[in-house]
Amino acid sequence: MNVLKGNIAEIRTNGELSIVRINVAGHLLSSIVIDTPNTASYLFEGGEVKVIFKETEVIIASGSTKGISLRNKFKGQVVRIDSDILLSKLAIETPVGIITSIITSNAVKELNISEGSQVTAMVKTNELILSQ
Repeated sequence: MNVLKGNIAEIRTNGELSIVRINVAGHLLSSIVIDTPNTASYLFEGGEVKVIFKETEVIIASGSTKGISLRNKFKGQVVRIDSDILLSKLAIETPVGIITSIITSNAVKELNISEGSQVTAMVKTNELILSQ
């Protein structure tokens, strides 16, 4: 699991859903939650939260991500790769800390990723979980 700490910067609500923007080390992330400030006491601007997401939900790009709709993007350098026949676990040093991703070993080869490679780790808004 990837766990980052941050503070809520903005909350937009519609019905029972909220899009929450979280400041993590100066980097704004977006999460959609099935709660509102009226139904969840932790949802308030300035509130401290943990941002949690699975390694298997982290998408890796080795080139431009300009035309991609994913909101949560972390540019960084691959500092470690643990590979077996099917899967590889990448550790990426980013401005918000180490992000880990599990992708297929074939994808690592096809994208020509090695330790030292510059990549972008991306996570969909609906994959970020918020916790107190």
